Amino acid sequence: MTEKWTSEQLSAADAQFARPCDFMLSVAQLVQLPEADLDEVAFAGRSNVGKSSLINALFNQTKLAKTSSTPGRTQQLNFFNFDGKLYLVDLPGYGYAKAPEKLVKQWQNVLKDYLRGRPNLRRVFLLIDSRHGIKTEDLEIMKLLDESAVVYQIILTKIDKISATELQKTQEKIWEELKKHAAAMNEIIATSAEKKIGLNLCRAEICSLMA
Repeated sequence: MTEKWTSEQLSAADAQFARPCDFMLSVAQLVQLPEADLDEVAFAGRSNVGKSSLINALFNQTKLAKTSSTPGRTQQLNFFNFDGKLYLVDLPGYGYAKAPEKLVKQWQNVLKDYLRGRPNLRRVFLLIDSRHGIKTEDLEIMKLLDESAVVYQIILTKIDKISATELQKTQEKIWEELKKHAAAMNEIIATSAEKKIGLNLCRAEICSLMA
């Protein structure tokens, strides 16, 4: 199997991620969205899947994206400006939130409307916990992305918590599922934010989407 990225491309991507990435704003309503003047990528996933940890690891920071031991703490769309070339968006976790049901429903509606209507959204990186694989809530988001014609790519998280055999089985199950989804890429990136595994591949993918 031919490697997708050369060592030079991976090194260039790592260097790019040493450039500034600054928090812009949190969006609770679509009217607060920034102008769609830069291309944009978003990170989605179930609550506690490790979105904030991955974003921090990509930039070798600890406090860029807020992390919490309490699932469901990312309650808004958090926008970051990556070197004036790309917007990164940390989307609210779905599947669980320690908040009133009315508020949870409000977040869900904002998330759905954002995914349906953001014209500059180039790709959604859908994070899946490698220990659990694709869950019902993930399938719901995948269906929404298919219907919205938003290209998305699976990133497996926390692969340091499972064996190589378990990882292979999880990947094979996901590959079979991806065949059913029109907007899904068939390439899966396996990562561990804690062990710094797969981060260079994520960086290369993101850099390929920068203007």
